[in-house]
Amino acid sequence: MLSESEQNVLRTYREYLISPGEMLCFSGQDLERHSATLERLIDKKLLIKETFKGGYSLTNAGFSAMRQCS
Repeated sequence: MLSESEQNVLRTYREYLISPGEMLCFSGQDLERHSATLERLIDKKLLIKETFKGGYSLTNAGFSAMRQCS
């Protein structure tokens, strides 16, 4: 079960039509606000942190979870 903040982050991926392996960059206040949530999604193997600052990619499991967020 995903928390509301985790679902909100995944909805951002859906808003931009991000697929597995594609990177979405968070910056500024968005990165600060979502940093703990992004780390939890990494721990759950739903996101991968990229070397590009603020860059995170969906895993296949993350893509499935994103599609289930209402």
